[in-house]
Amino acid sequence: MSDSETTTTVSTTAPPPEDDSSTTDTKKQARNAISFSIWPLTQRTRDAVITRLIETLSTTSLLSKRYGTVPHEESFEVSRRIEEEAFSFAAALASSEDDGLEVVQLYSKEISKRMLETVKARAGPNANGGKSATETVSADMTPTSAVSEEVLSSVETETAPPN
Repeated sequence: MSDSETTTTVSTTAPPPEDDSSTTDTKKQARNAISFSIWPLTQRTRDAVITRLIETLSTTSLLSKRYGTVPHEESFEVSRRIEEEAFSFAAALASSEDDGLEVVQLYSKEISKRMLETVKARAGPNANGGKSATETVSADMTPTSAVSEEVLSSVETETAPPN
C-alpha cells in the first residue's frame, strides 16, 4: 500500500446483549399488544351500507322481481331504519375481547334478514308462498348477499393500509 491509499474497516458485529431481561419482556409485550378490530364500524362504512340498501330496495334486482321495488324516497327511510336496528342488535352482542369479525358477520346477516322481512311485509302475505323470513333468507341468498358483501368490502377497504 502506498502512503496515499487508506483502508477503512467497517465492523459489522452486533451490539452486546442487554442484561436487563425486563427490557426484552417489555418489547415482547409491546409487539403482542398491537390489536386490530373492525368493530364498531365507522360511519363511512355504515353510510355505504345504507346506500347499497337503498339501491337494492329501489332498483330492479332479483329481490324486486319477487317482491317489488320500494319507492326511492321510502327506501331511504327504510334503509336507515334497517341499518340502525341491525347495528344496535350487533353492538349489544359485541364483546371487547374479539376482533369484531363475528360481530360484522352478525350485523350483515341481520341486515339481510330485516331487508327481506321489510319487502315481504310490503308485498303482502302471498308473495312468498307462506315461507318464513329465515327460510327465505336461506333460499334467496343471492339478493341479500350483495349487502353482506358490501359490508365486508367496505370494512376491508377501510382497514387496508394506504398504498
